[in-house]
Amino acid sequence: MTIDQQASILFSQNYHASGHIVVNQGGTSSGKTYAIEQVLFCLACETEKLVITVVGQDIPNLKAGALRDAQSIFYKSEALQAMVKSFNKTDRIFEFNNGSIIEFKSYDNAQDAKSGKRDYLFVNEANGVDWEVYTELALRTKKRIYIDYNPNSAFWVHDNVIGKPGVQLIISDHRHNPFLEDKTRQKIEALKEVDTELWRVYARGLTGKITGLVFNNWHLCEAIPAGATLLAAGLDFGFTNDETGCLLVYRQNGELWVDEVLYETGLTNPDIAARLTEAGISKSMEIIADSAEPKSIEELRRLGWRVTGAKKGADSIKASIDILKRYPINITRSSVNLRNELSRYKWRTDRSGKTLNEPVDACNHLIDPLRYVALNKLRINTVKKPQSWLPQVNRPAFDFAEMNLLR
Repeated sequence: MTIDQQASILFSQNYHASGHIVVNQGGTSSGKTYAIEQVLFCLACETEKLVITVVGQDIPNLKAGALRDAQSIFYKSEALQAMVKSFNKTDRIFEFNNGSIIEFKSYDNAQDAKSGKRDYLFVNEANGVDWEVYTELALRTKKRIYIDYNPNSAFWVHDNVIGKPGVQLIISDHRHNPFLEDKTRQKIEALKEVDTELWRVYARGLTGKITGLVFNNWHLCEAIPAGATLLAAGLDFGFTNDETGCLLVYRQNGELWVDEVLYETGLTNPDIAARLTEAGISKSMEIIADSAEPKSIEELRRLGWRVTGAKKGADSIKASIDILKRYPINITRSSVNLRNELSRYKWRTDRSGKTLNEPVDACNHLIDPLRYVALNKLRINTVKKPQSWLPQVNRPAFDFAEMNLLR
């Protein structure tokens, strides 16, 4: 069956797959998630009373990725809309006229994953889902399992799934997606000029190992604590290829707490002002922006916003990184794009592989405004004792499986 939409070769490969487990390893923007969800919609329409479960590491990730793609597929297809009885946004469930459902869920642990059975399972961005959770879900799936991920490094799929009987592997990259804009392709290919390892992973879908990350002192949190003190908002300007990024930075008990506000391309300065208002940011709040954009800063000021340029100086990038590394940094779970950047922001290396004292100038449209706040509101001597002295928060150890990588 078709759903009156154009589809890439990945749709055909997944729709006609023969394996019980179909693994989609792919670079960014290959269209693997979109193609798999097109397949799931077709399956739900073709067969009565199917239960199809789409699983992600958490609900914010699903909303920003797989669920958003599913809604795009749904609203673009009149034929599909005629076959769907309802879409419950709260419970994230598509219910079909024939009794089939597609549900979008996350599971906190393996015990939680034991509830419910299904016909088809789609594990989205699987390197953010624990092996124990996957195992429980797989045991309760009757017909087929789809898995997708960006292969930044080997994880349980490589160790325990690929190569086993009944497993089919599909490797893709942006060249398999005929609907991608040229400017996005150019941006992906440009990774080769700054980091060949990132290029292998995100431009070619090859398994790599991202080493030399700048920040390893961040953790997930559910929300900003009620008593935290707001330091300022940070703002980085972008437009065509680069995102405009904005975040709020708080401090409490010797730790930083950060919440993403904005991450979007194509915004003019009036658009930025409108987005800030929509996010509930008051014009009286101090916003520290990239001082290399004085015209944009002045325009926002004339619109009534309290914007100042970041105080940059010699070696300001390294200085701001040094400041931030002195604090435990708590990132809200809803800050999906900031988590993406922190998981890919790494030190530059020379041709011999030696690490240089300079970060790669990429994956930083939210990290840069975080640095701006550090430069203006924190001082290098603010935390004089070593980090081990800082008050400890009861949280699990940092786990790279928590990282939400590029789709």
